[in-house]
Amino acid sequence: MASLQSSSVIGSLAYSSDRCRRGMTRAAINMPKLRTGGGLSLRLPARDLVQEVLDMGIGLSAATTSHVEKKYQSRTVSNVSDPMVIAKLHAIMEAVADRVEMHQNIGEQPATMAGIAATSIGGPLLALKTSSTLMYLAATGMLVVKNKIQPSQLVEEQRNAARLFRQLHCQIQTTLSSGNPNTSNVEEAMEKVLALDKAYPLPLIGVMLEKFPKTVEPAVWWPQHRQRQEGRTDGNGWSVELEEEMREIVGVLKRKDTEDYLRLGKIALKVNKVLSISGPLLTGMAACGTAFVGSSHAPWAAIVGVVSGAMASVVNTMEHGGQVGMVFEMYRSNAGFFRLVEETIESNLNERDVGRRENGELFEMKVALQLGRSLSGLKNLAAASSYSSSKKGEAIEEFASKLF
Repeated sequence: MASLQSSSVIGSLAYSSDRCRRGMTRAAINMPKLRTGGGLSLRLPARDLVQEVLDMGIGLSAATTSHVEKKYQSRTVSNVSDPMVIAKLHAIMEAVADRVEMHQNIGEQPATMAGIAATSIGGPLLALKTSSTLMYLAATGMLVVKNKIQPSQLVEEQRNAARLFRQLHCQIQTTLSSGNPNTSNVEEAMEKVLALDKAYPLPLIGVMLEKFPKTVEPAVWWPQHRQRQEGRTDGNGWSVELEEEMREIVGVLKRKDTEDYLRLGKIALKVNKVLSISGPLLTGMAACGTAFVGSSHAPWAAIVGVVSGAMASVVNTMEHGGQVGMVFEMYRSNAGFFRLVEETIESNLNERDVGRRENGELFEMKVALQLGRSLSGLKNLAAASSYSSSKKGEAIEEFASKLF
């Protein structure tokens, strides 16, 4: 009886302990009885057995706790970032935010200047007989300066620069919040800032983008991709089918989207050149015509002055009211966007070590979002392009982008 009472007491104490320890204690108490030849049942002393099992449980718990603590400590150490790296990234973020503000401020000025110039140029028609020659000459000089600056194109440049700098600012924030930043992140951010400064310089320092380039090229605001290394070619979300799909997308972008926007950019540039030359030329003719009013050639001089002044106003309205320069810059920027998508895809495909690539599934989703397509739509486009090239021997007529 004493043995049974002690067993019940010890069992109740074990029941109130840890669940794992309780299970082990129960298993020990309920062991099957060992039979001897004489039919007597033998039992181990209950107190010693429970104490042994409890010691085993405590040892196991201590070992497990020690292992978890070591694993957590190692993980914590590996996630600790270099304070200098974080400080540098914050410094770059501050510089990027400052550039956003500067480009926004500059982008707001040309609109005011355009309105003042338009009002001033319309004045000579009302004052044809009184100092009209001087006013037309002044209008000619203002048009020359205005056409050199191209206010609408300048606004579009600053708008694009502010948008891209804000995008870079968000990328640095994501790097700081979601990962373990290192020196390569700092170098990459610096390269992107310098590339944006080169692509969209601040016009306050006298270095503006060429408004009438000899050849139309896509805008480039990203640094050159680094050389790739050899390595393993499977895994990380990539497959042979996905690589073929990306190659087809690059082909469609080059043949259709980039080429078409460069063609439209060339047309807009030619129209802008003609209007930029015609405006000052017509106001100059109007100034010459009004200068001869009152002489023997007065009728013809008056007609030349009036007609040339009216045509100059129409040309000026078409060029700056229609914002032809902004349209050209928009086409150039869109072509640059497609060029960036092409180079990003090619850079990942040229990297033979898929461990150094961006995850294939995530990359495919990003490309689909950039082109305004679903994942199934992106696959269908690649399949249609592959079929059209292999079976029909001609390029697909569909554009890759659904956004613009």
